[in-house]
Amino acid sequence: MQLQGSTALVTGTNSGLGRHFAIELLRRGAKVYATARRPELVDIPGAEVLYTDITDHTSIEDAAEVATDVDLLINNGAYMGIGSLVSGDLNVVRQLMESHYFGTLAMIRAFAPVLANNGGGAILNVLSAVAWTTVESNTALAAAKSAQWGLTNGVRVELADQGTLVAAFVPGLVASETLKEAMKASGFALPEDPRIEPDYLVRLALDGIEAGEVEILDRFGAEAKATLSGPPRTFDLTALT
Repeated sequence: MQLQGSTALVTGTNSGLGRHFAIELLRRGAKVYATARRPELVDIPGAEVLYTDITDHTSIEDAAEVATDVDLLINNGAYMGIGSLVSGDLNVVRQLMESHYFGTLAMIRAFAPVLANNGGGAILNVLSAVAWTTVESNTALAAAKSAQWGLTNGVRVELADQGTLVAAFVPGLVASETLKEAMKASGFALPEDPRIEPDYLVRLALDGIEAGEVEILDRFGAEAKATLSGPPRTFDLTALT
């Protein structure tokens, strides 16, 4: 699809990748609905800001009633708690699954008819390489992202007949301030690599949408997917330094 002249709705735009997605889409000539659980924190000139909590079905339905012209849905926003599957807080595990899996599904179910009415359009689900190589420090997030990958593949099949492209964006690392601080606290430092910067990753993802790709991978995402043909592996932070 062509992004110039399109209408996109992006979740989680108050910071991180979501904010970069909204800004880049506007730069490419798209109309943008920038959504967040705290819309007062969204500062993106030119975007139409909407309150949306992807775990609140009422707010999702309200957004779908307002944003009836959407032909690109970007599922980016989600809860980013940290938890262990076996010994961690089960509430955190549930929140991660509720957000990344059920929240993404709820957005798709609400906006699939909107996309159909507007010619099919596209859905981009922002995943993570931990869907394929779990990370020891947050196995609960890895499991939720694995489920979200399976969801993406299933929805792609179900929405093919209405002409909706369903794509997975699978980056390995995003050099957000949150990740930088977390790695610093763990004794690691992010590598100096422009390919993990949010603006680069967003351009990669949107170029992939325009090219009609169903799986858009950065360097780390490609390496993680390649491991699926061998024994299961964990994501090794020490390999990044």
